[in-house]
Amino acid sequence: MDSGPLPTHPLFALDLAVPAQGSRARLRELHRQLRAAIVAGRLQSGLRLPSSRAFAGHLAISRNTALAVYDLLLSEGFLTTRPGAGTFVAGQPRSGVPVAPASPPTRPDPRIALRPFESDWACHGPAPLPIEIDMRVGIPDRSLFPFDAWRRLSNRVLRTFSRGGRADLDPAGPAVFRRAIAAHVSFTRAVAAAPEDVLATTGAQQAFDLIARILVRPGETLVAVEDPGYPPVRAAFAAAGARLHPVPVDDEGIDVARIPADAAIVCVTPSHQFPTGVALSLRRRHALLEFAARTGAVVVEDDYDGEFRFGGRPLDALQTLDRHRSVFYVGTFSKSLFLALRLGFLVAPAWARPALLAARSAADRHGATLPQLVLADFIAEGHLARHVRRMSRSYGERRRLLLAALARHCGGRLRPIASEAGLHLAARLAPGLDAQAVVERAAEMGVAMDRVGRYAIGPVAQDALAFGFSGCAADAIEPGIQRVARAIALADGR
Repeated sequence: MDSGPLPTHPLFALDLAVPAQGSRARLRELHRQLRAAIVAGRLQSGLRLPSSRAFAGHLAISRNTALAVYDLLLSEGFLTTRPGAGTFVAGQPRSGVPVAPASPPTRPDPRIALRPFESDWACHGPAPLPIEIDMRVGIPDRSLFPFDAWRRLSNRVLRTFSRGGRADLDPAGPAVFRRAIAAHVSFTRAVAAAPEDVLATTGAQQAFDLIARILVRPGETLVAVEDPGYPPVRAAFAAAGARLHPVPVDDEGIDVARIPADAAIVCVTPSHQFPTGVALSLRRRHALLEFAARTGAVVVEDDYDGEFRFGGRPLDALQTLDRHRSVFYVGTFSKSLFLALRLGFLVAPAWARPALLAARSAADRHGATLPQLVLADFIAEGHLARHVRRMSRSYGERRRLLLAALARHCGGRLRPIASEAGLHLAARLAPGLDAQAVVERAAEMGVAMDRVGRYAIGPVAQDALAFGFSGCAADAIEPGIQRVARAIALADGR
């Protein structure tokens, strides 16, 4: 039910500060201000609010933004709806129940000793606006996953456990799981690893955290990171007290010549650089390993989605080329299977394994053994290899459709960055176009995607859009890119 324009409505009497068009803070600021008005009693309990259309018209914002503001307040309990009547300010919280602060504190509580680290890095968290076409990066398609096989193996593991079978509580992970991982990475990525080289982790993020725990000396250790790069890696090392040094990325990957000579750790995504998608050239792979051998640095190789390839022979992993025991190889099953699984692994040099096991024991003793045993059987019976082959065909077709749609609708405005692997690709915008404005205009049209510059520490010379094709249905790619083309035109003022 539309409540009409309501020109004298108390909401319209509020002095709401609306961030400039194109600002990423627009939704957050409007939500904060309305919530503060409700908490302060300026919008009283039981007050019927204007329709989202009237609210949007009053502030000259998109209706999607107005709807998103209302939806956030509804989810927090500050608003309520009555069928056929409209949206109302909810009753105030019961006495004694604290109300969430209007904005986060500007300074951390002095009792908190945790070092600063990045928190706004989620690659696939909730989108601020309703999504019709999801082109965010890092979201695998689980609709084709063989859940029947997984369920059968889960039941078998549980039956064994219920009959008195003792779970292997090794901090490194069950031996059968480590054997399965070693065989898997040997077959798919030519990574030479014995079961004792493998440490099972709770996703790749725990692997980064464990490496940081044993290698970082707070305030001293310098860590070179790709820029733009994967923020969770930066977060793990920054939280451990490392000093971060951003190193630029070009079409050959990280610029090895610009890594500081005193860098003790170098973090890279050589198979499919995040987020640009380029592969680290063979020349630079050798240069990076030579740098590590010469300086005593270690290399953290994050191979997050390298098993999906769409052309050409894959370059050898850094761990395969390493002759000086300097590479920590990090892998995950989140992209090949599904995000909720949270199972990863680390192939580490022998000299680091005792410290890693001690750090793992101190952190959480051991992983979730039962799903690890299920995945071990899933790998051993060939289900993982078959699933990766099947998804490679499906993702390859979506990638082909995406490239064709970009050429057809965005030619001259977007230039795809060469990439033969992974679950997303990036495309550079023509000079003068504002990538953030394009992302926001696309979001208002129901298309969720991202920009490369969001993952950079500093400003980027030429921004790019990042398109995830793994979480987007094939038949949605063409209409999605058509909307992106309109978003580019709007952002360019045409």
